[in-house]
Amino acid sequence: MKFPKIKISFWRVLTLALILFLTGYLIYQLNPQSYEAKPRKIPPLAQTVETTQTIEEENCVTKTEEHIVRGDSLSGIIESGQTIKVLVGYYQCHEIQRGDIVIYNYAGSADPLIKIVKAVEGDSFKLQQSAEGWNILINGEIAKNSRGEPYVFNEQGYRMLSLYENDYQGVIPIDAVLLLGNTASGSLDSTRFGLVGKNDILGKVIR
Repeated sequence: MKFPKIKISFWRVLTLALILFLTGYLIYQLNPQSYEAKPRKIPPLAQTVETTQTIEEENCVTKTEEHIVRGDSLSGIIESGQTIKVLVGYYQCHEIQRGDIVIYNYAGSADPLIKIVKAVEGDSFKLQQSAEGWNILINGEIAKNSRGEPYVFNEQGYRMLSLYENDYQGVIPIDAVLLLGNTASGSLDSTRFGLVGKNDILGKVIR
């Protein structure tokens, strides 16, 4: 069987090749990414560190608990009967800050205590007698509650805190904090049981 001969001129082949070349070039110009591997975006170092830190901070909170407050020692900030949330394990990754409201595992009570951190490690504290009783100076200023009332302690509170003032030369030692309520006359707090170790702080209170 014979096939008819197909004659293709040189100019026709050249024209077809030119058309294919121009078509490919136009496609490349319009969409160069289809011919090149897209570079992988690398986040800045600061962003990477921040992300890692966030993950670590989330992992240190072992659980979130809800508690109903019983008692008036924090009245004016948190009232009796109010429900609070506690970030248990929060201070495994965070420093305790002055002014934090915390849950404290007090050995003399079946339930944990809720108190305010009034002084942290490195803060200076000093007891000063007044006409009403004893004030406590923290970093040179008289400690006050949320209403602006100075804390005034009796002789029992003075005797307890003076032991720490003498032993530590008036400076809160490492990993210790001073806990008070919001009652100016004192409550079941550091005036009764002394300074508290960081390991006995169960978690941070959020409202």
